Amino acid sequence: QVQVVESGGGLVQPGGSLRLSCAASRSSHRFIFRIATMGWYRQTPGKQREQVGSISSAGSTNYADFVQGRFTISRDNAKNVVYLQMNSLKPEDTAVYYCNTQPPSGGTWGQGTQVTVSS
Repeated sequence: QVQVVESGGGLVQPGGSLRLSCAASRSSHRFIFRIATMGWYRQTPGKQREQVGSISSAGSTNYADFVQGRFTISRDNAKNVVYLQMNSLKPEDTAVYYCNTQPPSGGTWGQGTQVTVSS
């Protein structure tokens, strides 16, 4: 199974931007990053984890309605990295953000990266 490490979170004011990164473990015969659909997810205390969006091996993206037009997912297959560019952040975007395959693999969840949107 793939291991991931998320980074790039922090404290930002409403309306601000952040770019999160997700570094996946080196591809193996069990996991080939360049052909994997990857997803970003987020979770706030007391709530279930929800999907933010995903990106296919071909670069096609899908987003949840609540981030449509504000967030952009991209990937660099040469580096095994997936990015989440977040613009026009709102306080309700405050959460721990995770990446995983799409659909998610239970053994792949990392520590996530905290994003706090507050003035």
